[in-house]
Amino acid sequence: MKQVWYSIPWVKVVLHLAAWMIIFSLPYLLSSPYDNHHANEDKGASTFFYLNTFTNFLFAGLFYLNAFVLFPGFIYKKKYVFYCLLLIAIFFVIIAIHGLFFLLLHLNRQFIFIRSASFNLPTFLLTVAVSSIYQMIGDRIRNEKIEKEKQEENLKTELSFLRSQISPHFMFNVLNNIVALARTKSELLEPTVIKLSSLMRYMLYETNEQKATLKTEIEYLQSYIDLQIQRFEDSVAVRVSIDIGDDQYFLEPMLLIPFVENAFKHGIGMIEDPEINIRLRTEKNILHFSVQNKYNETSSETKDSTTGIGLANVKRRLNLLYGKEQSLLISQEDNWFIVSLQLKLH
Repeated sequence: MKQVWYSIPWVKVVLHLAAWMIIFSLPYLLSSPYDNHHANEDKGASTFFYLNTFTNFLFAGLFYLNAFVLFPGFIYKKKYVFYCLLLIAIFFVIIAIHGLFFLLLHLNRQFIFIRSASFNLPTFLLTVAVSSIYQMIGDRIRNEKIEKEKQEENLKTELSFLRSQISPHFMFNVLNNIVALARTKSELLEPTVIKLSSLMRYMLYETNEQKATLKTEIEYLQSYIDLQIQRFEDSVAVRVSIDIGDDQYFLEPMLLIPFVENAFKHGIGMIEDPEINIRLRTEKNILHFSVQNKYNETSSETKDSTTGIGLANVKRRLNLLYGKEQSLLISQEDNWFIVSLQLKLH
């Protein structure tokens, strides 16, 4: 997965440094020129500036300590009491270090622990709250990224599994064609084997890609239809109409073949005047694909257990890959089985 620019380590460091510089500068940027003039005349004011700057670095350290160690180590493990006690201890340590630095600067004032604690408590609580929110948001983004990567891997695995289910189904049909030609010692056996070789090459290499060109998919589809026509000869009327305006479109490999497989599988047999009609055309980057075949309701119940596996797979693939960019309608009318697919091409 491509890394977003703000998650690059050096970019994060630069952003954090810029944020702290802005935070440390705000009190002085928002102060009036009158206050700055008196601060320059008061030597004690510059000493307080060093004291506040040092204390701010302590709070910056608290920010990262809480975000990366305390919050995930105690809150996520539901150790709330230990977390609160540890924060109280850290607060007193910060005030103690603040007081020690106060004394080292030899300020002409008495250090009062309670007054210093009450003055710095809001900043301490704000630092803890902001760092906790920062860590929670960061963890949520990372978890969503991991979950998205898992979903993508699961999708790839599922699509590979669905594709592997379709391929053997297709291969059994083609091998049956070759067996029939070999038994009759037909002259068409050699060109049929050559076509099978090209089909296998497509299945083994082209289908490894995420997308295939519409042209190669149609060539694959046409070769399969030719093999089936060779097998059944004049026993079935096959009408094919293909009209594509632009062959540079892309789509998922082996997406259309299951519909044609299904037509030849269930449109041949105990059917009077079997007929299969296949139409494919493109119009304004929309693929219009339809397959119609006659079927016998009385014989459909005696089909083997693999009936419908190809269609079930292709429905699943369409939903996974194209979502709302596809429309699949399957109907049965007057002993005709009709499949109509509209798909947005890219």
